[in-house]
Amino acid sequence: MNQLSSKIAAAALAALLVSGGMAFASDKQPKKKKNQDLSANPLADVNSRQPDKELFDKAMVALKKGRFDVARLDLQTMLNTYPDSEYRMRAKLAVGDTWFKEGGTAALTQAEAEYQDFITFFPDAPEAAEAQMKVGDIYYQQMEKPDRDFTNALEAEKAYRKMINMFPDSTLIPRAKQKLREVQEVLGERETQVGLFYQSKDNYSAAIARLETVVDSYPLYSKSDLALLTIGDAYAGEAKAVRMANGLPGALRERLSALYMDKAAAAWGKVITRYPMALRVEDAKDRLVAMNRPVPEPTQAAIAESDAEERSRQPVRFTDRTLDIIKHGPMVVEATHVGEPTLETPKRTLAPDITKENIALFNEARNAGKPPAEAVTPTGANEPPRSDQPSTAPIQTGAPGGSGVGVQIVNAPSGSVPATDPNALVKPATSDNPAAIPAAEAPATAPAPVNEIRSGTAQQTKPPQSAADAKNQAKKPKTDLSDESSSKKKKKKGLGKLNPF
Repeated sequence: MNQLSSKIAAAALAALLVSGGMAFASDKQPKKKKNQDLSANPLADVNSRQPDKELFDKAMVALKKGRFDVARLDLQTMLNTYPDSEYRMRAKLAVGDTWFKEGGTAALTQAEAEYQDFITFFPDAPEAAEAQMKVGDIYYQQMEKPDRDFTNALEAEKAYRKMINMFPDSTLIPRAKQKLREVQEVLGERETQVGLFYQSKDNYSAAIARLETVVDSYPLYSKSDLALLTIGDAYAGEAKAVRMANGLPGALRERLSALYMDKAAAAWGKVITRYPMALRVEDAKDRLVAMNRPVPEPTQAAIAESDAEERSRQPVRFTDRTLDIIKHGPMVVEATHVGEPTLETPKRTLAPDITKENIALFNEARNAGKPPAEAVTPTGANEPPRSDQPSTAPIQTGAPGGSGVGVQIVNAPSGSVPATDPNALVKPATSDNPAAIPAAEAPATAPAPVNEIRSGTAQQTKPPQSAADAKNQAKKPKTDLSDESSSKKKKKKGLGKLNPF
């Protein structure tokens, strides 16, 4: 009985509370809506009914749902219909976003063109930094592994550098720097692999050139200590090759080998001073100790910098290595997250540069201990050459007046008569001694030409001296024609008549 009464009392209390709450709710006055025109300012509230705003919102909804063609059509319609709209800048950028999210080589190429147009038309807008950032992302998504084509990686590095240099105050700068570190990690890995390959083939000049490019261009690369260690090993290999060369004198081999070992010790010492917290520092120390060279001590700033870089790197897990085999792009988990990436491309080190350096080292070793060569001045023009000095080419001077003979004729001054020697056998010819000047002889007349053979006349060998000679010359001697051939048939005599021929 007591339990039943308690239940009835609880139900009555609940009914009383419900009725009281309903009465309080009926007494509360409803809120009055503000009498504001939300369509006056399209950017103030999302309930705006402006037509350009309607088209833009419709395109954004289609973009979120993956209907990229519909979104592009709405955006182009808005841009063409309302060229002065407040949303034209965002709509222009959204057109590139539709191509970017669609993906594919052709779509990404079109997206890059749209972003470049946006930067051209709105260079001072805050969204221009976003457009340039997405240009870098386009190439970042298409990057290959380090041992394959690296064109997209180079273009991504160029785009991120341009974004950081053009928009230093943008809020996207930290993200752009991290992307640049990851891209440089891929490029550094590629150069290191090529350098290690040359090192395995004992092509030391090519290996040093590749690895020095890594150290100079990508100091934040996760294996920069390996690059420096291999550079030292390459110089040590050069020294060993010199010591084994039989065609060089012993003293020259020792000096040249010592120069190469100095280069190797410098590379190993840089591993300790620049990357003191890296994995291969102990290897560099062991090499220096084996050479009896002093081991340098890194500074506290270098230790703190290297420690921060190593701590920011993510450890490579088994799943990362498995995904690296499956996925298309490179693995960048080892890229550091601190430090300033290289924003300017330094000059690459080439193998011919290392070859020239080797030639300079050889000349230095050969000239060691010799006195410095004095400057040799060549002999003057037209001087006999000396055995220790080169001579210049002789200078050939022409005579005054341009005769070109090379002899200068010296005449007496005008108005002066040279003094004569009384004992001279030949007196000079002067105006005071006209007898010494021989008279000029007239040239002999040439004989008149005689035409000995004239047409229609006989040859005359001698003019007639008298009438008898003329008469004798008039008589022509008979010519003996017995030996000459003739076409006239001769009569045969004797037995010749019987010869038919």
